[in-house]
Amino acid sequence: MTIHELKEKFFQKRSYSIEDTCQLLDFAKQTYINNEISLKEYRSIVRELEALGAYNVDVDFESAIKTEA
Repeated sequence: MTIHELKEKFFQKRSYSIEDTCQLLDFAKQTYINNEISLKEYRSIVRELEALGAYNVDVDFESAIKTEA
């Protein structure tokens, strides 16, 4: 599966398009957890999205909380 195909899948489920790479990364994770894509496809998509600047928002939020404490 390509990023383009993942965007189409997102549009089919949510009825709006997405361009934010971080949200797309989160959607890829959900799609993998729901067994809609294989591990190989997920890893490939993650590599491509990270190369485009995507990062895991949950991890960034957790590190911000630790920094404030």
